[in-house]
Formats: sequence, C-alpha cells, structure tokens
Amino acid sequence: MDQPDHNAHTPSFWRRPAGMALATAALIAGFFLLREHWGHVLGYWPYLLLLACPLMHLMHGHGGHGGHGNHAQPPRRTHNDKE
Repeated sequence: MDQPDHNAHTPSFWRRPAGMALATAALIAGFFLLREHWGHVLGYWPYLLLLACPLMHLMHGHGGHGGHGNHAQPPRRTHNDKE
C-alpha cells in the first residue's frame, strides 16, 4: 500500500506559482499606484517615517533580548566568593 510521505516538504504559498503571480501583480499594482499618487505620498513622508519607528519596534518580536524566557542562568559571583 502507498502511504503518504510525511517527510515531504510542501513549499509555502509564496513559493508556488500562484503565490508568485499574486506577488508580482501586487508589486506592479503598487508601482503604478505609487507613481500616480507620488505627490500625495511626499506630503505624508515625514509622518510615515515617524510611524515606521514604533511599528518596527512592535514587529521586531523581541527575540534578541537576553535574559528573557526559561534559559538557565549561571550562578552569579558575589564579593564573598574567593575563587
């Protein structure tokens, strides 16, 4: 009997032809939309730049901070330790 291979990796949606076509169409539509409305975008550029800072902070995920989580910490040395 044929059993499904659970080790086979299926590509994500963006790697499939339909996903690539959708991404390409979105890129082209975004280019033409930005091209037609560039004057309006320039007026809001300083606000968009300021808005990007907190958004990047929220989307960062805080994965790089040390000391958070369930990591085992080595015992700290005190001034009384004489090693």
